[in-house]
Amino acid sequence: MVVATSRLTPMGVRGTGVAGGRARSVAGPKASKQSKAVARNAREAAFFGSEVACASRASPRLGSRAGRRPMLKPVAVIERPTVDPESLKASTRSVLAIILGGGAGTRLYPLTKQRAKPAVPIGGAYRLIDVPMSNCINSGINKMYCLTQFNSASLNRHMSQAYNSIVGGGPAGRGGFVEVLAAQQSPTNPEWFQGTADAVRQYLWLFQAAERDGIENYLILSGDHLYRMDYSDFVETHVRSGADITVSALPCDEKRASAFGLMKIDDTGRIFEFSEKPEGEALKNMQVDTTVLGLDEERAEEMPYIASMGIYVFKTSAMIDLLTKHFPEANDFGSEVIPGANSIGMNIQAFLFDGYWEDIGTIEAFYKSNLALCESGDKLKFSFYDHEFPIYTMSRFLPPSKVIESEITSSVIGDGCVIRHGSKVSNSVVGLRSLIGSNCVVEDALIMGSDYYETMEECELLPGCMPIGLGNGSVVKKCIIDKNARIGHNVQIINKDNVQEANREKEGYIIKDGIVVIIKDSVIPDGTVI
Repeated sequence: MVVATSRLTPMGVRGTGVAGGRARSVAGPKASKQSKAVARNAREAAFFGSEVACASRASPRLGSRAGRRPMLKPVAVIERPTVDPESLKASTRSVLAIILGGGAGTRLYPLTKQRAKPAVPIGGAYRLIDVPMSNCINSGINKMYCLTQFNSASLNRHMSQAYNSIVGGGPAGRGGFVEVLAAQQSPTNPEWFQGTADAVRQYLWLFQAAERDGIENYLILSGDHLYRMDYSDFVETHVRSGADITVSALPCDEKRASAFGLMKIDDTGRIFEFSEKPEGEALKNMQVDTTVLGLDEERAEEMPYIASMGIYVFKTSAMIDLLTKHFPEANDFGSEVIPGANSIGMNIQAFLFDGYWEDIGTIEAFYKSNLALCESGDKLKFSFYDHEFPIYTMSRFLPPSKVIESEITSSVIGDGCVIRHGSKVSNSVVGLRSLIGSNCVVEDALIMGSDYYETMEECELLPGCMPIGLGNGSVVKKCIIDKNARIGHNVQIINKDNVQEANREKEGYIIKDGIVVIIKDSVIPDGTVI
């Protein structure tokens, strides 16, 4: 992948960036690198077993922080790492991760027309599911289920190809696995998933079977958030506090607070009150002292609210009791089960997450989060470039991207792309295998690329032989182009009438929040103006 932070010309790069020339770091330094490296080595040793170690530890860096690690592969070592298994119990052996894939994904439609929400591509090379999956792997958690109800084929394929070789049992017999669980009807439950809690309830029989393998806690995650988090700290805090449930909490100011479900805590961090998207006086009543959770006094004054991130750790016994005994009809964790647990006196603790986190469940949020990856310096809030805590995905073995006499400014270019002469790409994300023709203008756009390369013989089988990609002389601005779209020559996707909402699905596109979304596999004829 290429991250261009300056002008790219046939002679090389002017300034700094990761595109020829010398690489520049895109992530800030971290404190206590030596101690974190020791902890990371311990997690990886436990994850792969004492017989193996992470091959990528010896991988060369590209610049200071921008290096990418290859897919993890175990290699034999002579010395066995000395790791105390008991010290890793909370973060590895006792945790089962359950990733909630969401419903039909109507807010992200048409990106979810042919795929489950966690399978939506992001960042030029990844899928949404890669974020929680990678966080689990980096945290030493290797037992993972993903619950989904709609269009699960591509998600299942991606997860099996990307992660089974990483988290499988291996020579140490750790018993790791990754499985997609689709909604199903049964004689005892003829209904589809009715919500997050109901989805877990319907597969509780399977999760309970994991208890004989030492599972003591369920980690509940969402498949449509963008963040980087070490869950082992989260779980260890949960175990140490003796809580029945621990909720990951995001500190926020008054401007953002009204968009979230808020919580109030006492001086021990125990949650005793919930309020869903309060406003006015009700909002002010939800202020708390966030220094209790670890914020310094200055930031605590700026951010006197804590919002639920939709990430939870449950004791297995608490989960079973809540879903089968106390609230057998409840469908949602955030609005029903957890407030209900509070009402019956369960110990619910808050865990502070003081980092970048974004809910990307809408077209607008998804679009903005992708383009934010093109920022640099202090403006860059999240980066996939972190060799200490990488985001993994499926290995595709694609060739490097080829840029021919073109200009690229502040953009992310995925592998296997071809950008032809005279084209200009600025503040855009260009996905895998993208073809951008000559003299094109790509500005503030997310192009997801293609699932495959197409030969001329294959193209000639189609009427008009319009290849996948962007035709010569086309202009695309403020838009999302889904995979395998065929954009003709001299097409303009610029939302010239500034339309905010429009459904032109038969014509191959939809407009949401003023953003034009070209539907997957669509054909946009030569000369079209949108």
